[in-house]
Amino acid sequence: MDELLSTTHPRMFSLQKIVEISYYNMGRIRLQWSRIWEVIGDHFNKVGCNPNEDVAIFAVDSLRQLSMKFLEKGELANFRFQKDFLRPFEHIMKRNRSPTIRDMVVRCIAQMVNSQAANIRSGWKNIFSVFHLAASDQDESIVELAFQTTGHIVTLVFEKHFPATIDSFQDAVKCLSEFACNAAFPDTSMEAIRLIRHCAKYVSDRPQAFKEYTSDDMNVAPEDRVWVRGWFPILFELSCIINRCKLDVRTRGLTVMFEIMKTYGHTYEKHWWQDLFRIVFRIFDNMKLPEQQTEKAEWMTTTCNHALYAICDVFTQYLEVLSDVLLDDIFAQLYWCVQQDNEQLARSGTNCLENVVILNGEKFTLEIWDKTCNCTLDIFKTTIPHALLTWRPTSGETAPLPPSPVSEKPLDTISQKSVDIHDSIQPRSVDNRPQAPLVSGSAVNEEVSKIKSTAKFPEQKLFAALLIKCVVQLELIQTIDNIVFFPATSKKEDAENLAAAQRDAVDFDVRVDTQDQGMYRFLTSQQLFKLLDCLLESHRFAKAFNSNNEQRTALWKAGFKGKSKPNLLKQETSSLACGLRILFRMYMDESRISAWEEVQQRLLNVCSEALSYFLTLTSESHREAWTNLLLLFLTKVLKISDNRVSMSLICVGMPGPRAAVQELSGMNQAIPRLHCCLCSATSALFTISGSLGDAIGAGSESLGIPWQVPGFPQY
Repeated sequence: MDELLSTTHPRMFSLQKIVEISYYNMGRIRLQWSRIWEVIGDHFNKVGCNPNEDVAIFAVDSLRQLSMKFLEKGELANFRFQKDFLRPFEHIMKRNRSPTIRDMVVRCIAQMVNSQAANIRSGWKNIFSVFHLAASDQDESIVELAFQTTGHIVTLVFEKHFPATIDSFQDAVKCLSEFACNAAFPDTSMEAIRLIRHCAKYVSDRPQAFKEYTSDDMNVAPEDRVWVRGWFPILFELSCIINRCKLDVRTRGLTVMFEIMKTYGHTYEKHWWQDLFRIVFRIFDNMKLPEQQTEKAEWMTTTCNHALYAICDVFTQYLEVLSDVLLDDIFAQLYWCVQQDNEQLARSGTNCLENVVILNGEKFTLEIWDKTCNCTLDIFKTTIPHALLTWRPTSGETAPLPPSPVSEKPLDTISQKSVDIHDSIQPRSVDNRPQAPLVSGSAVNEEVSKIKSTAKFPEQKLFAALLIKCVVQLELIQTIDNIVFFPATSKKEDAENLAAAQRDAVDFDVRVDTQDQGMYRFLTSQQLFKLLDCLLESHRFAKAFNSNNEQRTALWKAGFKGKSKPNLLKQETSSLACGLRILFRMYMDESRISAWEEVQQRLLNVCSEALSYFLTLTSESHREAWTNLLLLFLTKVLKISDNRVSMSLICVGMPGPRAAVQELSGMNQAIPRLHCCLCSATSALFTISGSLGDAIGAGSESLGIPWQVPGFPQY
């Protein structure tokens, strides 16, 4: 080594003699040769890292010649001499930062692969280790050559000599993962992910090779070796790509990971799935998410969102296997999603819950349905924005906006200029199915940004979180409606009700597609009651908020929700509409006769409370918001048989239909404006307003429209 220390004229005579000694002693038995190489190999490690490039180049080139000669002899099974012989290349690549030397090492290894691939056995580990180190380099020529050679090994060498390379299969996948994570070369990253996908085909086509493989450090049952040595490394490295790379690369990695699950999942054992989803759920781990808020928001909106839908797809595809091992984790993950301060991810949580239930509900057991309803209940309870009613401005705070004339109106009014908190929600598609997630910020996220720009700092985070909770509440209402009655069914029914009313208010018969695709028939009465309680709690909260004009004004002045006072009209009406649909459906369902008494009592209480509240409304816009709801109520009532109506009146203590009409007519005389509530929508609804008057006691004579409610005499 002393001869090589000169920076200007290093003497390499001794180094040359060491190379010759190595060459001429290579014919010794492997045991003797390994002892000689322990000393000589360590010397090459030091010389290959010499700061003088001439010395290092000579050392690497000498190593190349010796290695080519050594590899020609091949290697017997269960021996590791190649691994020891090629280790200096790995050491030099790791310690020497000279681009010239690193490029030379890669070229030497590439030459070995191209000429001696058939003879390489344990040396593959060193080869992939060198390429793994090259994969993170910033020099394009080094990365490109290393990747080309790796691709050649994976596509051609594995195909011809797979049993000989199986010991280094994990190293190959890890090497490809490192290429994918090099942000400087995105094209290489995408191609590396494709090659990982190609590796999955080897595992699928040659499981027996993995089962028969044994090694000294492996104590795994034969039936699990294909998982430990094959599937797990592939899926684990893809998860590493997802956690380390930029958006486009990690999205591709996520897509490939779930493609592999969907394509080959039928070969997985149940306990393999448990290991697999421990990896998958790391995507949602708060401790691993980016610390910067903008990156974290992008991660949740894109990667977490994509993964959530993909998990639900895999669960649906392999329901029979995964229902026992994954369902609780999926519900827990959906619950986590709606708790995050990210509107897109929160909406996706409810949408995925809907997808899972609609696609698999027919196969759910009673226990799974109980878990589903409990999950829905938990999400409902934790996302009710109670702070909308309890928030108060800090003392001494001055209102940034001038007082509105609306504030002088009665407390129960909803101004024509007020804005529904849900108006900025990204709409669902025509059939009420969730649309593809947006990569950019959605309308609600933009609204959150507006809140942050107008509200004071202490309120910014609170107002943004409250807005997202309002979004989740409306999404949950829609989710329950879609689950129970199937997507778009309720919307079609409302349209048919309105069309029938406009055609002929006196004698209309609403015809809606009655094909029962929803999950109603699979839910027990108690489970339906649990969902109903969620809906009514949401309705009562929205009603309390809409009636609290003072609180809405305070929130508006504090900068919450834009230029107009906020309201929850959509939540108020849609939650009640869904609840009424469930109750009327149960009331007409003869298979639930045992629950009729409770259904009837709940129905009377809900209808009484709703109509009483409606009669107190003074705002025209608020009454108009109830149009579809009242049409739904009237249509459902008119479809009840005469006998059921008479029985209901007796149950509530009324002496008979005529007395009931007289009593309700008396109520109407005290509130003469009632019959005009629906007329404001369109002139075609005047007759419906008359029908409403009769149905709840309005005097038919004052309206001049003949009408007969089932079970009542005509007036």
